[in-house]
Amino acid sequence: MSAEPKTQQKALLFDMTRCSGCRDCMGACMEKQGFPGDPKLVTDLSATAYTAIFEKEDYSYRNMCRHCVDPTCVSVCPVAALEKTELGPVIYDASKCMGCRYCMQACPFNVPRYEWDNPIPSVQKCNMCYDRIQEGEMPACAAICPQEATVFGDRDEMIAEAHARIEEDPDEYHPHVYGEHEIGGTSVLFLTPFPLEELGFDPSLGDEPIPVHTWRVLSKIPGIAIGAGASMLAFWWITGRRDEVAEFEAKQKAQKHGRAKDNGHERN
Repeated sequence: MSAEPKTQQKALLFDMTRCSGCRDCMGACMEKQGFPGDPKLVTDLSATAYTAIFEKEDYSYRNMCRHCVDPTCVSVCPVAALEKTELGPVIYDASKCMGCRYCMQACPFNVPRYEWDNPIPSVQKCNMCYDRIQEGEMPACAAICPQEATVFGDRDEMIAEAHARIEEDPDEYHPHVYGEHEIGGTSVLFLTPFPLEELGFDPSLGDEPIPVHTWRVLSKIPGIAIGAGASMLAFWWITGRRDEVAEFEAKQKAQKHGRAKDNGHERN
């Protein structure tokens, strides 16, 4: 019996030399997520902007979640609110989140944002339109891009496409596909006309996945790691229980208020 074919991880390839700065990708993303606002007024990532366009000299480039092959945010989340899917996107389940925001501290690209002004806040970041990918469609940003500055496909194919573009026009590109190897690889790849260090990308991250370093440290202090994990899980349970109690008390007050109102009508 032959083995089932391995699921191909998907990826986005962003080509800075082709981006016109039209911000159609931002508008499509905001519309897909139901976010308000004008994409032309967006100046950075936020809880209601999963991607942002920036200018550098005569070029434009995008910032967004890199959907790392071995994501640090997933490795540090104590309650598995973040998940690296077989298809490539790193997705987030707000119902599991305990609000520790370790993912925000751990992300080497400073991507996740928090809903500070929401009474029931959650972490927000790009999910690469995971629901669309599951249906065999492209992410909204790639589907709408008029210049093929953002393209989508199997990760291996996107890497091959990136190298082909460099080979076809070597004077146009810096000869490096950013995200092919950095921190173990990412599912968002970049082609640029100059080194990405000039855009603020950290050149010191290296090619080894960051979670590998994490586990090397934790393996030397298992007692501390287990104790910390137990404490965080306890905190998560207490927080969840507190929310349940608050919800129950609110329902009880509403019921009492309703009964008192009904009794008042009866007396009148």
